[in-house]
This record gives sequence, structure tokens and C-alpha cells, in this order.
Amino acid sequence: MTTLEISLNGDRIATQAFSLQALLLERGYDLKSAFACAINSGFVPRPQWPERSLQGGDRVDVVTPITGG
Repeated sequence: MTTLEISLNGDRIATQAFSLQALLLERGYDLKSAFACAINSGFVPRPQWPERSLQGGDRVDVVTPITGG
């Protein structure tokens, strides 16, 4: 299996995931939780997560909402 080198929330990681959804599952994210994702500064709508492929060097950001003031 091929390994990709990507950036996840600023940390350089190696992954065998080839889609955004597979990466999130691999990293233990609960897909039912409230969060948003971007790849290379471009927002990826949740319905596109299963099909959105990853490439070596991609920068993935996972952002969770913060409540309170």
C-alpha cells in the first residue's frame, strides 16, 4: 500500500488514506461531530468527503466550532 505525506492541522503525517473521509476515520474523528474540513485552503463540503481524494503534499485543516465568549 502506498503512503502519502500530508499536513494535518499543521503537523506533517504519513497516511495510507486516499480520501478525506478515510483520513478522518483513520485519525479517529467522529464523523457525526460538528467540524469542517479544508484541503489546501479550499473548503470541502461534507457530502464530498468520501470522494475527495488526497495527494502527497496536501494541507488538510480540520476546524471545530468553539462556543462561549
